[in-house]
Amino acid sequence: MTDLFDAAPRTGSMPLAAELRPATLDDVIGQEKIIGEGTMLRRRIVAGRLGSIILYGPPGLGKTSIARAIGNMLGKNFRPLHAAHNNVADIRKIADEARMRPTLLFADEVHRFSATQQDHLLALCEEGVADFIGATTGNPYHTLTPALISRSTILKLEPLTLEEMEEVVQRGLAHLAARGLEVRLEPAQLRRIAGRSGGDARRALTVLESLAVGHAPGKPVLITEAMVEEAYAAAPVNHDRSGDAHYDVVSAFVKSMRGSDPDATLYWLARLIHGGEDPRYIARRIMIHASEDVGLADNTALQTAVAALHAVEKIGYPEAQIILAHAALHVARAPKSNSACRGISLAMAHVASEAPSAVPMHLRDAHYKGAAALGHVGYAFPHDDGRGWSEQVYAPDVSRGSFYQSDARDAATFERRADEHWDQVTGRATPRRFDGGR
Repeated sequence: MTDLFDAAPRTGSMPLAAELRPATLDDVIGQEKIIGEGTMLRRRIVAGRLGSIILYGPPGLGKTSIARAIGNMLGKNFRPLHAAHNNVADIRKIADEARMRPTLLFADEVHRFSATQQDHLLALCEEGVADFIGATTGNPYHTLTPALISRSTILKLEPLTLEEMEEVVQRGLAHLAARGLEVRLEPAQLRRIAGRSGGDARRALTVLESLAVGHAPGKPVLITEAMVEEAYAAAPVNHDRSGDAHYDVVSAFVKSMRGSDPDATLYWLARLIHGGEDPRYIARRIMIHASEDVGLADNTALQTAVAALHAVEKIGYPEAQIILAHAALHVARAPKSNSACRGISLAMAHVASEAPSAVPMHLRDAHYKGAAALGHVGYAFPHDDGRGWSEQVYAPDVSRGSFYQSDARDAATFERRADEHWDQVTGRATPRRFDGGR
């Protein structure tokens, strides 16, 4: 085995992550579901018919490393392209070369290529002129042209597990030792570096290199806790506020609130805060779910969420994290009702798909002279009835329970109290979702 990431000439100025590029897929750590023995990718390599592949995932998972390793295994001319440096003319030039020499074309950050450039890449694939691998950190279904997507195999890379990250760090330590620099890490320190790198191998190796740099060869480097903390204080925050990882963490956060798990809610909230997410954005998400998932079960949840938004507009981090936790925990711990969200969704779908209902005569505007002559009469004012309710039709084409179905459960929520009140006043049971919709 050569080492972790490429067979390029070694120089002292190369980053550790670049020095450790794998020469073959056997040297790659992780991604077994994609690159393991018997996978579709392996079979294509063995057959020498790679075709068009899109590698999709966050930075540092080895997309470029996998592409280079495949190039080595296929024995083809590896030609990298990048949207910042290459244009259509470069793609055409490579196409001419590929007609004379077997070529693997690798487009890094392919989502940054224009639609015209992607069309030229597509033409190479369709003509079979060259094999093609594109790498993207953005969701290809959102960022690439439909034509390129339809003719490519999408392979999604996942962040490395903690154990795989530990293996990456161990390999980095072994490589440094082979260069005459022995770096000694306590098991807990190694695990911390592996864990805090968030599944990003490049990030872990960069931190390891920052710990080792500047020490004289031949003498062991003893890593202290202060050195580890200093390395992470200088490292960039591993959070992309515009990429898939952002939306996945937000999704986990709101689903944890909906699922009434306070610890998971705080964990994903902390991830967002640690990543530098705008507190106003987080507060707006909490506001939405205060109505969508708590709703009529506890009307004060929305009040708390609205107050949290106003508060974080006045108070920044770090204190804003307390306010966000307060509001998020209110939503997580409150009893749940989806009736407001479900009801308006059903009503909107009905309005969009059905003929509009005429406003009943007794509900039409009667505040002008001549309204009675037009038949705008017969409205029964509920407050004139001792019960605060009058029997009359409000929407003749909408049957009772078509939209609003109570989510009242056993808890003494506002919605349950309201159900009991109106059941008694009207003598009719409120339609409920969980008892046959009665």
